[in-house]
Amino acid sequence: VQLQASGGGLVQPGGSLRLSCAASGFTLGHYAIVWFRQAPGKERERVSCIGSSGGRTLYADSVKGRFSISRDNAKNTVYLQMNSLKPDDTAVYYCATDLTHCTYGSTFGTDSGPWGKGTLVTVSS
Repeated sequence: VQLQASGGGLVQPGGSLRLSCAASGFTLGHYAIVWFRQAPGKERERVSCIGSSGGRTLYADSVKGRFSISRDNAKNTVYLQMNSLKPDDTAVYYCATDLTHCTYGSTFGTDSGPWGKGTLVTVSS
């Protein structure tokens, strides 16, 4: 059972990136998925989650209106489209199963499965 994030890189402020979270060894479509990020020296931050069918999505206030989460269960992949990126978005981004089932904005991701390998996003001019 493994999740792996990919798609990070260096982007200028105002730019966009799309991250992918791919699963191996299990069917991603059975689970709600959460994206986290962690910047150097900072606490882990919950970014967004999506329900198992894709019908429910939640976002941290810091990314609302700029980030969009989606999933393609046929491809066993969850995506995080990040637009209008800011230097404060610089972090390593991780995905994990959301054991709270992406139910409430205040608690999504507070109980999660193991983090997969992260991907570094750097927003800088």
